[in-house]
Amino acid sequence: MVKIDEMDKRVCEMRQNLQKLISEKTNLLDPEVIIASQKLDVVLNEYHAILRKILE
Repeated sequence: MVKIDEMDKRVCEMRQNLQKLISEKTNLLDPEVIIASQKLDVVLNEYHAILRKILE
């Protein structure tokens, strides 16, 4: 369960960072926003894969 807790914390931090970037940038297509969003997507995919393994 430690891995889930770590991933959950990481997801929350990355979401907060993405929200901050969005509020600072005037364009959602700003490269920084896109990169942060893509990184969050990767971590969320990993998080869901771990959850699926636990629930099987």
